[in-house]
Formats: sequence, C-alpha cells, structure tokens
Amino acid sequence: MDHTRLFRLDGRSAAVVGAGGGIGRAAAHALAAHGATVTCLDVDGDAAAATARGAGSPARGRALDVRDPEAVGAVAEQLAAESGVDILVFTPAVNVRKRILDYTTEEFHRVVDLNLRASFDLIRAFGADMVRRGHGSIIGFSSIRAYTVEPGQSVYAATKAGLVQLVRTAAAEFGPSGVRVNAIAPGVVETPLTSPIKNDPAWYDAYAAKSALGRWATPEETAGAVVYLASDAASFVTGTVLPVDGGWTAVDGRYEPPGTT
Repeated sequence: MDHTRLFRLDGRSAAVVGAGGGIGRAAAHALAAHGATVTCLDVDGDAAAATARGAGSPARGRALDVRDPEAVGAVAEQLAAESGVDILVFTPAVNVRKRILDYTTEEFHRVVDLNLRASFDLIRAFGADMVRRGHGSIIGFSSIRAYTVEPGQSVYAATKAGLVQLVRTAAAEFGPSGVRVNAIAPGVVETPLTSPIKNDPAWYDAYAAKSALGRWATPEETAGAVVYLASDAASFVTGTVLPVDGGWTAVDGRYEPPGTT
C-alpha cells in the first residue's frame, strides 16, 4: 500500500448534494482537490454551478430538488449511466426552532421531508448502483443534535437521530457488496442554516463556550472528515458517526469547578 496516496481520489466520481454553499461547497472543493471529478447538486442550480467553477478541477453543477423523489431517481440514473458515482455526500437540512407545543403539522412535515425522507431517497437512488458495481462510499450529515438537544430542537433532532440509524442500517445492508455508509455529526458551524443564531451575539457566544475549543467551526473544517470517509484511508470504516464538534459532546459544556485548574 502506498500510504502517500491514502487520501487521493483520482479516477473517482463524486456527487455532492447541497453543494451550493456552506458545508456542501467545502466538501465539493475538498474532494476535487484530492482528485475526484465532482458533480455539484443543489436546489439552486446557479449556486451549484458557482461551486463547480471554484473547484479547480473537472466539475459541473446542476439543479436538484431532493424533495422530489422522481428528480432524485432521474439524476442518480443519469450519473450511473454516464460514469457511475463512487462517492455520495449529502448535506441538505432545515430546522424550525420551536417548542413542541408551538409546532404546526406543516412545519413537522417540512423538516422530516427534507432531513429524513430525502436522505432515504438519496441513499436508495445512489446506493443501488454502488451495490450493483460492488464499491462506493456514502456520507450523510447528521448533527450533534442526534445525541444532545435543547428546547426548540425536537423535530430537527429527531430527524438527525433517524439519519444515524438509517446510515447504520444501510451500512449493514450494503456492506456485503463493498459499499460503505457513514455519517458526520458537526457541532455549530457558520452556515446559512445557523445564521439566525449566529447573528445573535449572546447566542453565538453561548454556543462557542459549549465546545472544548471554545468557538464555532467554519464549513472548511468539516471537509477533512468528508475526504477521509470517501478515501481508502477509511476502507474499513462503515456504519460509524464521526463527530466534528470541537469537543462539544465530549466535555458537556465549559464549566470548570473550583480547584480543578
């Protein structure tokens, strides 16, 4: 084994869903930098195209609304017919921050539809060809909210916990065919999804203080985990959830009792 090439992705095709910005854009650029040919997919086709232009290697962008199962299936079939997809990364999610008693049925369905059902559709649509070809890596984005919650995070947290179990089950079912399925669980990352709290100084500071590193992450700081799970460096890693949370779930906050310093 050539250990200098453990993280190289030359000759592999990647599809990044949610590549129009934030974590998805960072993932697309990182995969391309390591040699993958990347298809950037996003509900905003122009944003996907902009990500592709900035990838610095062969890449293309196109629109995909993952809330449309038929569209997901059609794109997966087209890419499978062209060159196949060796790596699938998906990031789309939405959060309605309300307490349970204030939630509407429409809001519940909106969060579940994008965060969980669309993830199921993506895993099925792209996983089918990977299983047929006998290799592939699927990487979904869960969250620390799959494990630790706060008031107002009920449905979002439930979908992210559901995604963890979906990934684990897919890993068990696809593993005999050589397909790996894993999840990444970020902490607080500066993205459009978190902008409502990022723009509140008190909230921003409180979240920063929760991690061992005492700050928020940038989208680029999640990209290394994507490259790792996509590459041969993780050839025996499947069914796992990799926290990229600055130590949030390890330290349970930043309070230091007297006499511990």
